[in-house]
Amino acid sequence: MMRTRPPLQGSFGAVASTHWLASSSGMAVLERGGNAADAAAAAGFVLHVVEPHLNGPGGDLPAIVRLPGQEPQVLCGQGVTPGAATIERMRAEGIAHIPGTGLLAAVVPGAVPAWLTLVRDHGTWAPADVLAFAIELAERGHRVLPRVARTIAGRADFFREHWAASAALWADPAPEAWDVVRNPALAETYRRLADAGRGMGREAACDAAISAWSEGFVAEAVDRHGREAAMDSSGDAHQGLLTGDDMAAWRPAWEPSLAMPWRGTTVHKAGAWTQGPALLEALGILDPLLPERADAFDADIVHAAAEAMKLALADRDAWFGDGADISGLLDDAYLAERRALIEQAASLELRPGALRGEPRMPVVGTAGAAPKEAGTGEPTRGDTCHIDVVDKDGMVISATPSGGWLQSSPTIADLGFCLGTRAQMLWLEDGLATSLAPRIRPRTTLSPTMLVDDDGATAALGTPGGDQQDQWQLTMLLGMRVLGLDPQAAIDAPSWHVTHLVSSFEPRVWEPGGLHVESRLGDDVLAELARRGHVLTDAGAWSLGRLSFASHEPDGTIRAASNARDEQGYAALR
Repeated sequence: MMRTRPPLQGSFGAVASTHWLASSSGMAVLERGGNAADAAAAAGFVLHVVEPHLNGPGGDLPAIVRLPGQEPQVLCGQGVTPGAATIERMRAEGIAHIPGTGLLAAVVPGAVPAWLTLVRDHGTWAPADVLAFAIELAERGHRVLPRVARTIAGRADFFREHWAASAALWADPAPEAWDVVRNPALAETYRRLADAGRGMGREAACDAAISAWSEGFVAEAVDRHGREAAMDSSGDAHQGLLTGDDMAAWRPAWEPSLAMPWRGTTVHKAGAWTQGPALLEALGILDPLLPERADAFDADIVHAAAEAMKLALADRDAWFGDGADISGLLDDAYLAERRALIEQAASLELRPGALRGEPRMPVVGTAGAAPKEAGTGEPTRGDTCHIDVVDKDGMVISATPSGGWLQSSPTIADLGFCLGTRAQMLWLEDGLATSLAPRIRPRTTLSPTMLVDDDGATAALGTPGGDQQDQWQLTMLLGMRVLGLDPQAAIDAPSWHVTHLVSSFEPRVWEPGGLHVESRLGDDVLAELARRGHVLTDAGAWSLGRLSFASHEPDGTIRAASNARDEQGYAALR
């Protein structure tokens, strides 16, 4: 199997992410004596600056952290819905589905306090030092990615007509690819957070910065901002529901991971407030159907993986949500029951299991029933970032920041960023696992992964990609554990994903039998998949996934790998 890059090995530390400036900033922290928590946070703040079309300070953050010799823990930086967010309130606004843009879908922005919580609880640096890289890039400027420029160009007219502060920051004038862009308002926001705790010890300084965000000048600006109606993808202007009181009432929290042994490793995911358990279920359904070893992804492997993922994602859409009881999901009997549904022909039905009685699915149409307005949801390739960090002492972090991308919501001029729209994943139907309610976490697509091998080796991995995140991670795991590939070759291997699922983003539709593939799977494989009834979309030779990886082995060996698709993700290692 070909590799686009060599498999990196070292013994000091590694940072792999979706942008080279984040990876190099995180590595600089390690080189200067910081640990993995310091490096991950510094890289995360940099991603807010250099990938503003994929994440922002107003967004969200789930992360999985393993300290040496301890069980992995999940850091929940997924903020909750506002206290005023009820189905009745939305219906009174004339809303049939929560808009994918604007202010109505805003939840408490969790990314910044989550990064600061990580530094407070496990880091060694002060907030001012961790924030310095992002402040410098926002103030002095950086070369803007072509994808950022294309995103701004696609929304520039809308910004000028409806979101004046977004137009002033991004579109007047709209940058060309590789122009230098600056965001002095964001630099000042981060400087004020850093100054809030200057002169204090690390823990007190982090708490002061969190307070400045959640109860101080940031919360006050967010509160004012939400009172001004803004155009959204419903076609009307609406005020927001998020208030400063909502921000003051929420803080990031640590919780146990959900884990399952699989082929010599234990796969750790966040809980049912994410889609992460679907990966575990898919692995459990699929495992007896796989060969012990194969030379390539043939039609049997791809078909079985696609069908297993369809079943797992149907369970996601029926059963997952904040506070949902998904006990039994990974029981052998339930997995066998689900596995028995897989046949030689592709399924064209949504088939959730009876995990806790009769499943209840939201009412959705099929793709093509509603046009997708540009910028209203999350593109197939994902408005999301990912970071993996390992330090020499064996701390390992997998983090998937997202939300608050520049096209999601009008810019808060005083702060230099916009709010996220994660509440669009909730439904205005009663009785669902993901029905809108006050102060709950939307069931997010963000889904970092951690592997703890039987010999103690620990790996972090993940990818952007919305509904595809766990699907692309599944193909990487199959590459490593079935094809026997090293992590870089597994990232580079041909990938695929199903669209036979209820989209988590506006418009909320599904594509019966949809299977997107990279053509490198081969003509014979694609022909056989089509014969079995899969509705194929050839996405191109190198198009699916933006995975990265970093690991620490018991002998001190550190490995890292990154995605060459989009020519953007890089790993740094020594």
